[in-house]
Amino acid sequence: MYKVHLEIDARHETARTGVAHTHRGDYETPCFMPVGTRGAVKYLSAADYAALGARIVLGNTYHLMLRPGADVVAHFGGLGKFTGWEGLTLTDSGGFQVFSLDPKVDDDGVTFRSTYDGSSHRFTPEVAVVTQELIGADIQMVLDVCASLPSPPDIIRQALERTTEWAVRAKNTHTRVDQSLFGIVQGGVDESMRRESAQRTHEIGFDGYGIGGLSVGETRSEMLPALAAAIQELPSDQPRYLMGVGDPASLVEAVALGVDQFDCVLQTRLGRHGTALTSQGRANIKNAVHRLADEPLDSSCSCWVCAQHSRGYIRHLFQVTEPTASRLVSIHNISWTLQLMEAIRNAIRDGSFGSLRAQILNVWG
Repeated sequence: MYKVHLEIDARHETARTGVAHTHRGDYETPCFMPVGTRGAVKYLSAADYAALGARIVLGNTYHLMLRPGADVVAHFGGLGKFTGWEGLTLTDSGGFQVFSLDPKVDDDGVTFRSTYDGSSHRFTPEVAVVTQELIGADIQMVLDVCASLPSPPDIIRQALERTTEWAVRAKNTHTRVDQSLFGIVQGGVDESMRRESAQRTHEIGFDGYGIGGLSVGETRSEMLPALAAAIQELPSDQPRYLMGVGDPASLVEAVALGVDQFDCVLQTRLGRHGTALTSQGRANIKNAVHRLADEPLDSSCSCWVCAQHSRGYIRHLFQVTEPTASRLVSIHNISWTLQLMEAIRNAIRDGSFGSLRAQILNVWG
């Protein structure tokens, strides 16, 4: 395994910015990673990712193993070459998607049905690793057990124990020295279980660390103490990755605690339904108030959508169900989030992070 080394450039209290070094390239932190579930970010291409300045993009193991199949991705030389993306790639284990399908779970693994054709499949920690080695992303995640929140303490405990046991099995299975393997911390919103899970996962020893099982039904005020408890037990020289979180308030609050990377489908989910992320909050572009609006989605955004198109035009595209509308707002939302992360990095460096954090929370908190 290739340990991802995090070189810290600057700090503001527990927030930090730097560069994460992988076997194939670097990425600045804190960073946001767009989600290309089935091998593409919805409505975008690899050329778009590059133009927007993304450095690392996710793929979903669950979907890719079912369609087109991990062997097909391997035939084309791995996820990056298959999709035409020259940047870095990360695959999640597919555990979150599997557990959303009400699978049969035991100590050995999970049995679930395909969302495509109903066929039955068996997933174990070993299968997850081998499948992701075929897919060939630069970073792969272990298979974990993600309990919904709220859940009873015994369910959270069982998820923690299985995740830990499966992490050991995953590490013992992983063989690709050119691919990093990240462990995952569980524990719900229980601070003591979060600390325990982080300690035990760190003891196993991984190339980086994901923090999963948050933003799955709890409030932000419940999430943050649990997140802080986990971070305190994780190494400072490796990335801390808060999985599935991407709203601006949670991003800045998690960065303040010391998180280094994020992913979320929120940006494209909102985009395809006509909601833009802006410096003034969410804007529903389909509303009639934008019919004659000649201003861009956000006047402070530097993306090409804001440079070229008005709110009135984009609303028109939604009104006539033109797919370009969803593409334009999705591109803007991802670009806007990447710009936000750049602003956060700069603010940590120049000492203005506290002011930026307050500004973001004033709009999004």
